[in-house]
Amino acid sequence: MTAPHPRFRRAIAVPLGMTMATALAFLPNTTATAADVPGTVNGVTGAVNDVLASATKADATALSYVVNVRPGHGPSGQVKKAIADAGGTIVTSYDQIGVIVVHSSNPDFAKTIRKVRGVESAGNTRNAPLPAQSTTDMGTPKALTAAEVASAKAKAADGEDPLEPMQWDLPAIKADKAHEKSLGSSKVTVAVIDTGVDDTHPDIAPNFDRAASVNCVTGKPDSTDGAWRPSASESPHGTHVAGEIAAAKNGVGMTGVAPGVKVSGIKVSTTAGYFYTEAVVCGFMWAATHGVDVTNNSYYTDPWYFNCKNDPDQKALVDAVTRASRYAEKKGAVNVAAAGNENYDFAADEITDPVSPNDATPVERTVDPSECLDIPTQLPGVVTVAATGAKGIKSSFSNYGLGIVDIAAPGGDSTSYQKPEPPATSGLILGTLPGGKWGYMAGTSMASPHVAAVAALIKSTHPYASPAVVKALLYAEADATSCTDPYDINSDGKIDAVCEGSKNRNGFYGWGMADALDAVTK
Repeated sequence: MTAPHPRFRRAIAVPLGMTMATALAFLPNTTATAADVPGTVNGVTGAVNDVLASATKADATALSYVVNVRPGHGPSGQVKKAIADAGGTIVTSYDQIGVIVVHSSNPDFAKTIRKVRGVESAGNTRNAPLPAQSTTDMGTPKALTAAEVASAKAKAADGEDPLEPMQWDLPAIKADKAHEKSLGSSKVTVAVIDTGVDDTHPDIAPNFDRAASVNCVTGKPDSTDGAWRPSASESPHGTHVAGEIAAAKNGVGMTGVAPGVKVSGIKVSTTAGYFYTEAVVCGFMWAATHGVDVTNNSYYTDPWYFNCKNDPDQKALVDAVTRASRYAEKKGAVNVAAAGNENYDFAADEITDPVSPNDATPVERTVDPSECLDIPTQLPGVVTVAATGAKGIKSSFSNYGLGIVDIAAPGGDSTSYQKPEPPATSGLILGTLPGGKWGYMAGTSMASPHVAAVAALIKSTHPYASPAVVKALLYAEADATSCTDPYDINSDGKIDAVCEGSKNRNGFYGWGMADALDAVTK
């Protein structure tokens, strides 16, 4: 089926003081068509990070590839020779999982290398030559004004950070009550695999884990000091997510769901706002080898929204990211991902994908979501998060699906649909913005970090718990939420989505709403 309200990215950015009925912007990488939320304007928040600042001139016509061989060994001499003979240059190799990142200008490189003995799969990770072209930034969040900060501060109770009264999402998952028991452990780190994190922000700096931060955009880690930060022209998305997770409870600005844990920035998004496979693989591998306990993944891996395993190129991308995410979990990380903002039913027999590949000319296609996967969202072991609004109902944009969605958390929605109780005024999610600012965004991008933070609180309470145990507790402690039936979010008399399943597990809310209080008390 085709989603009635197509949307093309996980994050919706809205200027402060404006409801979703005023403006929307989607992060990042492709210009969105007008959405069906009344009175909205769509756009792109792109311009993230240069793909290859040190790229050679030859890369002007080159593409990037992943070549997957048997895990546990480096590429054999035969494979290395075959890559060179086919016109490829090895950028890096993740021997633990058997993923090799290669650049080549040979249009037949993947086809040629797939025939080589020892190669299990291979495919190009993009359609645009290196480096990818930048898109225009059309709609970043607007920072709070001094007057708005002062107004919020006047409403704050004793013990609250100044902007906490605007954060309806904290009591929605009982995080305010949880903070009376525990803020989380500084020995726990959540990695934000995203567009970069501004670690100089006063709400992020106290909890930032520099050792677990890196720039992975090229597919090869760059741990130069500050390489994980977005520039002034780049998307604020990763910084917003980081603040939702771990903004310090320090008398400044807002409060994160887990304000006592550490947060790191793993930058994987290109200048044009693309999250390519080699960068995502690098991100998971860095997390796996740097003591990360939870990863947050509020994106899909470009350029294919759905990667079909019957296509050899797309299969290679699924293989590579699967290996990397599984390796991160094997090394102790719980991987949490956003479900997406298209109001898709991932349990449907078919979905129409009109945007892939998004770095070339998209060709509308009908896919089976059980065979064509949104990665990392639909990968085995990944915690898939749907979004809810201020009334606790599935957000109008949130993807869903019985057996796919594992849990729900606040991601915001239009105040026309779900209006928060005062003193909160916006139905969106408050977060940190680069440059020491704060602003609102919405999307499953904002729901996922709430769950990542709750997982971090569970890990803080049970420091020796394995990822499997943390996930089991996350689901067991969630507040079971019945299907919203009928689901007519805009009250126009038409059903906007159909929820399948029981109160204890269904397509809208999975096992239920994340519960931060249980995370620190059970």
